[in-house]
Amino acid sequence: MPRIKILPEVLSNKIAAGEVVERPASVVKELIENAIDAESTKVVMEIKKGGRALIRVSDNGVGMDRDDALLSIERYATSKIYDEKDLFSIATLGFRGEALPSIASVSDMEIVTRAASSEVGTRIIVTGGKIKEVAETGAPKGTMISVNRLFFNTPARRKYLKTEQTEMGHISDTVTRMALAWPCIHFKFSHNGRVLVNWSSTPTPLHRIVNVLGEDLEDRLYEVDYKGGNVRVHGFVASPDISRTTSRGSYVYVNGRFVRDKVLDHAVMEAYAGHLMKGKFPLVVLFVNLAHDQVDVNVHPTKYSVRFEAPKQVHDVIVRAVSESLQRFDRPRWGQTQIVKPMRRPIPYRLSPPRGAVSEPKSEPTSPTFSHAPEAAPPLWPERYFASLRIIGQLHNTYIVCESEDGLVLIDQHAAHERVVFESLKVAYSRSAITTQGLLVPETIELNYREAGILETLLKDLRDMGLEIEPFGGNTYLIKSVPALLAGRPVKSLVMEIVEKAAEIGLASGLHRGADECLTIMACHGAIRANQKLADEQMKALLEQLDTLEHASHCPHGRPTYIHRTLRQVEKDFKRIV
Repeated sequence: MPRIKILPEVLSNKIAAGEVVERPASVVKELIENAIDAESTKVVMEIKKGGRALIRVSDNGVGMDRDDALLSIERYATSKIYDEKDLFSIATLGFRGEALPSIASVSDMEIVTRAASSEVGTRIIVTGGKIKEVAETGAPKGTMISVNRLFFNTPARRKYLKTEQTEMGHISDTVTRMALAWPCIHFKFSHNGRVLVNWSSTPTPLHRIVNVLGEDLEDRLYEVDYKGGNVRVHGFVASPDISRTTSRGSYVYVNGRFVRDKVLDHAVMEAYAGHLMKGKFPLVVLFVNLAHDQVDVNVHPTKYSVRFEAPKQVHDVIVRAVSESLQRFDRPRWGQTQIVKPMRRPIPYRLSPPRGAVSEPKSEPTSPTFSHAPEAAPPLWPERYFASLRIIGQLHNTYIVCESEDGLVLIDQHAAHERVVFESLKVAYSRSAITTQGLLVPETIELNYREAGILETLLKDLRDMGLEIEPFGGNTYLIKSVPALLAGRPVKSLVMEIVEKAAEIGLASGLHRGADECLTIMACHGAIRANQKLADEQMKALLEQLDTLEHASHCPHGRPTYIHRTLRQVEKDFKRIV
């Protein structure tokens, strides 16, 4: 008896589903792509329970007649590829002929569709890959596909789905990517009956970008339109002072398809080199267009990966396109008086207010001072190690240079102060005693709808950390107070970084599990900066504070706060001894 067998069609479809359908967001992506390929001008997405209960995508595209509808759920059936040449010159989003049968094999699927040339529509019901019903039905022109009970017959896959909030986050990301690429299409998106977004079509891509990513961006986006050889790059890039802590703000498309590609990512980062701080990422919406036979999109079933025929050319064109835009818009106009605002030296605010202080409106401190953390632990260095150091000065206004009894000590002023602020915040948070300071003029922050959803879940926990934020209509929020330790610091970037970190590591399901992450971000924003000149008394106060800490050797991110070189090591470096 042969050991090699042909798999049953239902089983092979489930295997294909494992490649194409990773989670509910994968289903949404495939169905939207089909709707766009069907020349739709409006796409409506209805989701229930994060996609576990229902995913429904409706469009007003060309629709299908009965025969095409039945063929659409057969493997390798497609209207987009006819010969081998087409396979290597794909101009559509969906093409593999696996999406619908793969989705149908792991769900209850209903297809209702009508072509413009047909008087009646077709309704098909498929359960676990098997057709249960085919009938005529009344229907508008276009297609509506409903996916119920996703992964009902593959319990292992269903078990590994994340929380409703997490799955909705992935779906929201998918909708965002599609909406940015197709501003000419009206997108409506709802969850559990609540409309989350309703983006009307617009002929102006900038309007869609601002609607999706936030109104605050409107005056901070630079247009890109550059052609090098057969590669064209167009879109918008944000001013370097609008940065992110992750690469989630990078939306790069190849021939209309959102992709993740190291060549493209490297090109964008190279263009921004010298404009961004280390660890920061730009916000960009870029479209790379080239001949379809110059890029292979058939690399992976999810179609997120591509392979370029001439990757270096594509890379270099992107670098030039983005670099020229940044230079063009950052450069003052010839003949225009340039108003240079005086650089304001960051002020090392108190680590905490004096005991007995109460919350009060924000005001500028009259003099920058350091103060000891309240109720600090007794020094862990019996000899008061840091306080015993003799301060020589600052190196590049970034490192405090000290002499110890046995050598040289360099202290990273930002890392050291960051640890002090972090420990102070952590103690106060554990005692529910973080002192807040109200803002005289509350600040508004505009988010995209996914970011707003994440922030909404964090409001109560952030309030416990001294950051009071309230909804202000739509995706706008009002920042009313901050921890007193952060008074005077830019607060919008702080909130944005917390939201990004929550999206990255999943804090939205319960911030207390990741409280240290948020406190670390707050400490980073509240600490003195590199390239900041300090007075002798400020440096002395910082060294005294380090002696009170249990973990003084590293900042909350894990970087060392100081480097110690013995006199013997220095003498060996100078070849005085061997």
